[in-house]
Amino acid sequence: MTQSSQETVVGRITAVFGVKGWLKVYSYTDPLEGILNYRHWTAVFEGKRMSLELEEGRRQGPGIVVKLKGIDDRDLAKTYCGVDIVVPRSELPELPDGEFYWYQLEGLHVETVDGQNLGTVGHLLETGSNDVLVVTPSDTSIDQKERLIPYLPEQVVKSVDLESNLMVVDWDVEF
Repeated sequence: MTQSSQETVVGRITAVFGVKGWLKVYSYTDPLEGILNYRHWTAVFEGKRMSLELEEGRRQGPGIVVKLKGIDDRDLAKTYCGVDIVVPRSELPELPDGEFYWYQLEGLHVETVDGQNLGTVGHLLETGSNDVLVVTPSDTSIDQKERLIPYLPEQVVKSVDLESNLMVVDWDVEF
């Protein structure tokens, strides 16, 4: 069993940290420490699911380290490396109007302001200066080109309608 549509991945356990069962976590939250707001995690690895409880955690250099309940030595901790950390979407904080979680944008149909279908949002990339939409072609898109479109609300992204599953962009179809 894998992640359900009512859950979202908030991070990944990447490595052990020390000898007392601490783990390094790559957080997908913004800010990085946001992952520590979720005390109960579901870990998903190779189709298996397990419940984990966050005992404590902190920022450590450029990343996050955590201590999970019941994991008290390095050897046991090592078995958790590589697992995705998911939480119920219902636990995510409410966003202000006009802001969206990435999972909400993935799968949206993308059209230009003049109604040309570019495809669907496959996923997003974080580039530092701005996020980038990776728009993959669909059966009904104008061509079979994958497009990288900067996620710049108001400048490039003119509207996002979750109910209609549609994003309208001001983008030249030649790019």
